[in-house]
Amino acid sequence: MLVKSISKENNKQKEKMPQYRVSLSFVRLPDVALDDFADAIIAGLNGNASYPAPPVTVAQLVTLKQTLQDAVAAQTQGGTTATAAKNTARNALVEALRKDAKYVEISANNDLPTLLGSGFQSASTNRAPSVLDKVQIIGVDNPQAGEFEVRIDPVANAKGFDGRIKSGTGEYGPTISFQNSKSILFEGLSAGVIYTLQLCAIGGSTGSGDWSDPVSHMAM
Repeated sequence: MLVKSISKENNKQKEKMPQYRVSLSFVRLPDVALDDFADAIIAGLNGNASYPAPPVTVAQLVTLKQTLQDAVAAQTQGGTTATAAKNTARNALVEALRKDAKYVEISANNDLPTLLGSGFQSASTNRAPSVLDKVQIIGVDNPQAGEFEVRIDPVANAKGFDGRIKSGTGEYGPTISFQNSKSILFEGLSAGVIYTLQLCAIGGSTGSGDWSDPVSHMAM
């Protein structure tokens, strides 16, 4: 009876121990913040004896990060081709970070200091999720030809915003990241075409809020 009692107590203690997981909230970071995050992972994994064989090496992360930087710089010239190239580069970096995140989670073996030493963050162990409010779009302007500038109500604790847009009844294109509520600009649009767009806030314990109600507007 005493042995069984001790065994049950040990099981209860194990159940109470937090299970540390790597946070994947980085997938929702704006481009600039994602670049900074990748820097932290590169620094954390480089020469770290706890992580001798990440599936995506430090050298490969450096290359993917530079590719995204170059694509973001090229996107400032506008155009759908540049935007598509940026999104492809971003997706490649995010997927690489996902692979290394899983590797870190397994290798850390539920040791929080080891996990954090990789540069990745631990997912919250608080079971009460903090969900961001749904974005409320209050207006869409045409600052220049082929552009939409979107105005929204503030969203508390948002770290950035994701947007998506489509024309007619087609499918939404790739997700576009924006650093803050003052930089929500859709580019490369065709004059005379009516587009439908949505936004969601990034952050909170769930990674992002819900998509906004769709809003339609004509490009000039």
